[in-house]
Amino acid sequence: MSGFLNGVEKVGNRLPHPITLFAILTLAVILASFFCSLFGLSADGEMGHVAVQSLLSREGLSYMLTNLVGNFTGFAPLGVVLVTMLGVGCAEGSGLLSAALKKLVSVTPRAIITPTLVFLGVLSNVAADVGYVVLIPLGALVFRLYGRHPMAGLAAAFAGVSGGFSANLLIGALDPMLAGISTEAAGLVDAGFVVAPSDNWYFMMASTVLIVCIGTLVTDKIVEPRLSAAQGETAPDTAAAALTPRENKALLFAGVTFLVLAAALICAALPQNSFLRNSETGSLIHDSPLINGLIPLIALLFFIPSVVYGRIAGTYEGERAVCGQLEKNMASMGAYIALTFMAAQLVAFFNYSNLGAVLAMKGAAFLGAVDLPGPVLMAAFVLFTALVNLIMGSASAKWNIFAPVFVPMFMLLGYSPALTQVAYRIGDSCTNIITPLMSYFPMVVVFARQYDKQAGVGTVAASMLPYSFFFLLGWTGLLALWMVLGLPLGPGAAMMLS
Repeated sequence: MSGFLNGVEKVGNRLPHPITLFAILTLAVILASFFCSLFGLSADGEMGHVAVQSLLSREGLSYMLTNLVGNFTGFAPLGVVLVTMLGVGCAEGSGLLSAALKKLVSVTPRAIITPTLVFLGVLSNVAADVGYVVLIPLGALVFRLYGRHPMAGLAAAFAGVSGGFSANLLIGALDPMLAGISTEAAGLVDAGFVVAPSDNWYFMMASTVLIVCIGTLVTDKIVEPRLSAAQGETAPDTAAAALTPRENKALLFAGVTFLVLAAALICAALPQNSFLRNSETGSLIHDSPLINGLIPLIALLFFIPSVVYGRIAGTYEGERAVCGQLEKNMASMGAYIALTFMAAQLVAFFNYSNLGAVLAMKGAAFLGAVDLPGPVLMAAFVLFTALVNLIMGSASAKWNIFAPVFVPMFMLLGYSPALTQVAYRIGDSCTNIITPLMSYFPMVVVFARQYDKQAGVGTVAASMLPYSFFFLLGWTGLLALWMVLGLPLGPGAAMMLS
């Protein structure tokens, strides 16, 4: 496997610079849309007739010209990353992050750091995209402080955040979104059937344990040994570096500041009429200002304690030093911003062309026409979803296409919509970490270059392939075992229809 992954990395890194690569892929999408439209490629499904739109038509050329800037500024991860880095960058520049991680290393056994990192990655999905911009770079720093390869820490965190996207101990924002689509699809067979947001909860809790175990084994037995062998040695062990009395004092005051801010946030969220709650439902989780405004809140929770730490530790002498650090934070993101410009065009042009939707609909029609036993067909559906996820990243967009086809089809075979939804979520998660079309993939490449100047798409893909393969294999195996045992997928959510 090591030889195969080294080959993947070499081939991937022989490709042009990531910016050039995304430009080439964008050009390929433009040409593909033209030829597919010329030959009338289209598909029909429950969502109606969908045809490939040419980007070289009058309308397509007009779209590209008028939306070039909007595609860039409207690229969802761009604002999330930049706003978060305002706070996280100050925490790193002041020395707070380093001091806190050294303290963490001094009290956390080395043996549990990998499973802890993967577990935190899985849990971070409740907080939307925070795990991508906070936990992934922190994973690299933590491993470095333990004297381990920082790229392995980055890979472990990325695997938990993105590869384990659908696993969790809690019900997140994705659950009600998918459940609503599943309910609409189930209505094609049974107008009164309702899929609840909690219908996959039991299986997803079990999946959390599975993802943590697989992620830990892959990191410690495959990814890190390969990276260390390629580098020749691991990073220097800086875990023993002790904090000075002044740094300890600064860390204590920064910690108290953080706790006061967190307590104030909790107190503000507790009243039923709180501005942090959904104004109609009173929910703190679903479509609430708390969740929708989590990124600026996270930035403040990093920024304010870092200013306190820097002032006491002496790294920030005044407001000019803090403003200078904010400028450095943005300057350090120059490579990501440049890469994001081309990545945003690729994703936007691909979505406009309908190439992904047409291919997904044709694949769904083919899979639905194949005469296979239910469990085998379910496993094939997992694999099919994983493959389509390589070219069409949005979980809700794919489910809008797949649900009207597969939910009724499996219902007619006696399987509940909750089971079909679980199979979809497995496939949708496993290949997130190896597709450049995933919106945060360019950001991970930029983070990787902080530790390996030659790192490219091939480096990240080679590190993440083992996670993707074993997640897909293990998760599908868990689903098969669940089906054999006939266990409920969630509260009141049976495997089979009555």
